[in-house]
Amino acid sequence: MRALFVLLMVLITGNCAIAQDKPDPDFHLYLLVGQSNMAGRGKVDSLSNPNNSRLLMLTKNNEWITAKDPLHFDKPKVAGVGPGLRFAETMLAYSKNKNIKIGVIPCAVGGTAIESWQPGAEALGVHPYDDAIQRLHIAMKSGVLKGIIWHQGEGNSSEEKSKVYLSRLEELIKRFREEAGNKNVPFVAGELGHYRDRYLLINQVLKELPTKVSNTSVAKADGLIHKGDGTHLDAASARILGERFAEKMFQLQKKIKKSR
Repeated sequence: MRALFVLLMVLITGNCAIAQDKPDPDFHLYLLVGQSNMAGRGKVDSLSNPNNSRLLMLTKNNEWITAKDPLHFDKPKVAGVGPGLRFAETMLAYSKNKNIKIGVIPCAVGGTAIESWQPGAEALGVHPYDDAIQRLHIAMKSGVLKGIIWHQGEGNSSEEKSKVYLSRLEELIKRFREEAGNKNVPFVAGELGHYRDRYLLINQVLKELPTKVSNTSVAKADGLIHKGDGTHLDAASARILGERFAEKMFQLQKKIKKSR
């Protein structure tokens, strides 16, 4: 009789554990991928810690904590303000449901070309794509992936590399969506800063993305400035880009919702 009681208790507690482990539909996840301008190199300031319990970030150790800059940890000595936190704040502001929480999954790695973002590829001692996928699946145990934002291309800004950039980006989006188990996950790419002529090679290619891949969009970078190094967005510009990412993401989400 006692053995039967123990078995019943194991089954009951086991079922409870399973129920508690289900992803929270009100926890909206966003994957942040790309290179240094997604990771953020702007100066951390008073706006870097909104201290909002509804804004969460996945740490290097795969733990959820209240979001603050720097979100990324690719290069701790230089990581700073990127578009991710302001993007999350803006997405939260768009939500009318007060139960919604936003969780960002920082996975950008400074200095990586798009070739580094494929299975098995190594760059700077890490595996950008494989690491991002691992973190994505860990995060999806807690919530639901609602979108992906991508900022990369400085490492591919040449006549030769830009010609194959779009095809590689299409492949990458397809892989991300397959891993997420959702072929309609909204994907927003960010333009590169307009302050370097060679960056415009990538921006020209990105214009074609929405016509090539469904449920994609491009956040503009016009008017944004670098922090003095000719490459990295300053904090104010990174935040503006984050707002533009959010605007495009929200538009895609509404479009997808209407089409159902």
